[in-house]
Amino acid sequence: MEFQVSHTTNYDYESGVTFCHNIATLKPKTMLGQTLVDYQLEITPTPTEISERLDFFGNTITRFSIQKHHTELKVTAKSKILRDFTLQPNIEESSTGKTIALAEAINALKTNTPEYIDVKQFILESIFIAKISPEIKAYAEASFKPNRPVFEAAFELMQRIYTEFEFDSGFSTIATPLHEVMKEKKGVCQDFAQIAIACVRSIGLPARYVSGYIETLPPPGKEKLVGTDASHAWFSVYIPTFGWVDFDPTNNQIPKNQHITVSWGRDYYDVPPLKGVIYSTGKNKMKVAVDIRPEV
Repeated sequence: MEFQVSHTTNYDYESGVTFCHNIATLKPKTMLGQTLVDYQLEITPTPTEISERLDFFGNTITRFSIQKHHTELKVTAKSKILRDFTLQPNIEESSTGKTIALAEAINALKTNTPEYIDVKQFILESIFIAKISPEIKAYAEASFKPNRPVFEAAFELMQRIYTEFEFDSGFSTIATPLHEVMKEKKGVCQDFAQIAIACVRSIGLPARYVSGYIETLPPPGKEKLVGTDASHAWFSVYIPTFGWVDFDPTNNQIPKNQHITVSWGRDYYDVPPLKGVIYSTGKNKMKVAVDIRPEV
């Protein structure tokens, strides 16, 4: 499937801004099963300085600064992506990856091959997933048993979060602590992904945060509206002998063609679509609109 994606962020500044420096993580990855065909980043006002590079996790980031007075900042990323999940390794067809038990997986990770050394960083604490509470660890242990296959346990964890947590866009912000999300059992896709990651790390396995988009289908008979979609997030678990496996707890499914990967890191802190610093006073308003359209 081929998709056209438009992601626009607007900032309106009450008193204007004299200087801003920003980092955008908006360029989708090219990887097995996903090819970035075209990408354009439009920024208004025109940046004084702009550069692009890969970050520590292999994500493409764009740094730009605007060094003149402005009352509005508009950043639009336009991407054309080709998705074919059948090119990716299928965990369902892997006799070892699908069946390796938790105890075996943890034991395998004790070896120091270059690959295992690289993934072990995703077991450690991160900015938003630091002190994992006893409640989160207990929640994880309900699914992860020493002799149970990791894939089966992670799949069940995804299902439990989907069933037991309420999607509530008004409950949390990016600063809401995980223990509050766990206590209230509500939040948004970023919260659900980070709860799952905390669970997986609490039992000693690597888990990473994946940021991207998902094509949401309109109700029958209804036309798809521009701007109805938003950035999405899910989690990925590393299973020794197989590799990374993605799980989407918001939609209770293993990501396929409808999921487009932009970036990954330890948690949301590593991969926000846009962040920066400004010199200004007064209030500012932000509006985000994401539109995903399949090519016919």
